Amino acid sequence: MVAMTDEAIRREPALAELDDTTLAVRRLISAAQDLTVRTARRMGTNLNDMTAVMTLSEHGPMGVAELARRLGVSSPATTVLVDRLERAGLVERVRDADDRRRVTVTDTPAGRAATLEAWLPSIRRIDDVCRSLSGPEQAVARDLLARLEAAMASADTRHASRGR
Repeated sequence: MVAMTDEAIRREPALAELDDTTLAVRRLISAAQDLTVRTARRMGTNLNDMTAVMTLSEHGPMGVAELARRLGVSSPATTVLVDRLERAGLVERVRDADDRRRVTVTDTPAGRAATLEAWLPSIRRIDDVCRSLSGPEQAVARDLLARLEAAMASADTRHASRGR
């Protein structure tokens, strides 16, 4: 897929008046997606497998249905994915201590280590950039990123509202 330039985006009538900062955020999101694909390759997995291990590392153990919801794939597809990751030693199924019928999926130390090893070079480069900012610049950046994170978390992709 060819990336759209800012100029191409501005030719779209609905996007013509986007703020330059919004376009910069769009480029950052695109760069993050590219980084994620490269990191999955470096980890020796496909994108969904790496995302599943990262999701478990970040959010803790969860059932297959919850993992499927977070990944945006079906439960049967997630079961196959978990089988593959379990064989690779990156995740494990654990029976619930209170309800033995319930099984949760959790990352393993090997899964956490593989994820960290794959992401650490990029995380360190990002940290270098953040540390190069002055204190006030860091505060502004943290505020902007928190507001963008909240906007993205609450976005309804079916009926996006402008909210101006």
